[in-house]
Amino acid sequence: MQNPAKFTDTLLKYNILLMLAVLLVASSLLSDAFFTSQNAFNLLRQLAPLMLVSIGMLLVILTGGIDLSVGSVAAVGGMIVALALPALSFGGPFGLLVSVLAALVVGLLLGAVTGIFVSIFRMAPFIASLAMMTIARGLAYLVSNGQPVRFPRDLSSAQLLTAFGSKGAPGIGLPWPVVLTILVVAAFYVIMKNTTYGRLTVATGSNEMAVRLAGISEVKYKFLAYFICGGLSALAGVIATSRAGVGTPVTGVGLELDAIAACVIGGALLSGGKGTVINTIIGVIILGLIGNIMNLLSVPAYPQQIIKGAIIVMAVLMQSVGSGRSIRI
Repeated sequence: MQNPAKFTDTLLKYNILLMLAVLLVASSLLSDAFFTSQNAFNLLRQLAPLMLVSIGMLLVILTGGIDLSVGSVAAVGGMIVALALPALSFGGPFGLLVSVLAALVVGLLLGAVTGIFVSIFRMAPFIASLAMMTIARGLAYLVSNGQPVRFPRDLSSAQLLTAFGSKGAPGIGLPWPVVLTILVVAAFYVIMKNTTYGRLTVATGSNEMAVRLAGISEVKYKFLAYFICGGLSALAGVIATSRAGVGTPVTGVGLELDAIAACVIGGALLSGGKGTVINTIIGVIILGLIGNIMNLLSVPAYPQQIIKGAIIVMAVLMQSVGSGRSIRI
């Protein structure tokens, strides 16, 4: 007979997989439409922007920081690509590539500004990213005059972007945004697991003083976390815009909270130094499953927020118990 203590430790260690399994079983029982390919592809397509943002958020959290600006930066990225497509004198794939690169550059610059304030000027991450959240959202409204920007239907580059957001890859059927997201996730999985950058990013959040005493600049890794997070957020905004066929300044509202929730559910510590790419993606899927099954059951959005909050609290409590930390009252 298995030792009860060992069983409990195993349960706590793999609680995220247990949570995912329970949600999958419950979803299949509650709705016959859940395990259809159409529903699965729609769910993955909807979660693609959140997965990208969550990977960026994970990098920031690993360094002991937080980035509240990701939703606003996503809005700016979407607006830049929507405005750049008709503004360019050339269309086709090259016009689309230039527009997307412009959005990514702006996202990287916004992330760099936050990173500079956090890493060099040692401003509190909450304050720095909160300021950037306000600035970026205002920028999204400013460049669009507060109005949605639709793609010209006769523009070849706009047609390509819309096709990217709505069609699947030949042969495998997966939506193109999902294919791109899988490639990005795989790249960061390898980077975080097998490179010096990944190990030192974790070390920066785990023991910043030890990293500094070892002669390694923790400033560099904090800056890079926000820099990369900004670029991934802008890319998420481009994907969201490709799906909708219109750029709006309200894109990504609340995205930062979902990204933080996904990281926490995936086992990342907000104090830094702990978290993995795979577990973060599982956290995103868990959040997506909650919303998906409730949409299939025609449950209003407000109860979804209550359940999401309850799951976050449960995940944090299980982390506390699993790591042996006491809960102070």
